[in-house]
Amino acid sequence: MAEEPEHADLGGRLGERAWRPGQPGVLVLPSGRLVRGRGLRRPLDPAADPPSYGLYLLGSRPPRVPWEARWVRRPDFRLPADRADARAAFAEAWRRAAGEPVEVACAGGRGRTGTALACLAVLDGVPAGEAVAFVRRHYDRHAVETPWQRAYVRRFGRAGAADVTGEAADGTAERTTGGAGGRDGAG
Repeated sequence: MAEEPEHADLGGRLGERAWRPGQPGVLVLPSGRLVRGRGLRRPLDPAADPPSYGLYLLGSRPPRVPWEARWVRRPDFRLPADRADARAAFAEAWRRAAGEPVEVACAGGRGRTGTALACLAVLDGVPAGEAVAFVRRHYDRHAVETPWQRAYVRRFGRAGAADVTGEAADGTAERTTGGAGGRDGAG
């Protein structure tokens, strides 16, 4: 008898996505990856599918959840305390979103969450100079609230998405160093 997938109760059969385009907070990245952004101040709708993985951007440790989660220390309106850890966390969320329901959340669901979603968009091939507008258009028009959050997304792109993902924007393995090579349009 076949063994039941570990997260069958969280989103159906293995490989089946719990998120669907058009659901509240769901951002569809250009690759087709679906990531749910939300604010933790608002309780999760009991009818909503839970994620199998959550990335939480808060100044203090988040409450325990019944799914796998990662915390990035990031006070409200601020940048991550450890930028290398944040970069690795964004890359992990992006990779996992290819085959499982991933959520990204902060307290309000706009500033820190929007910034992280914009970084995921950069990893997915959106030029860094366009990533904030992409997230505002497809997730929340108020996402990425501060000038330094916008600058963080531009710097994230200059650092090179391929350095994190190991893939070029076309999905092939990156063979050069430096990744995006200034495609973000920032000066």
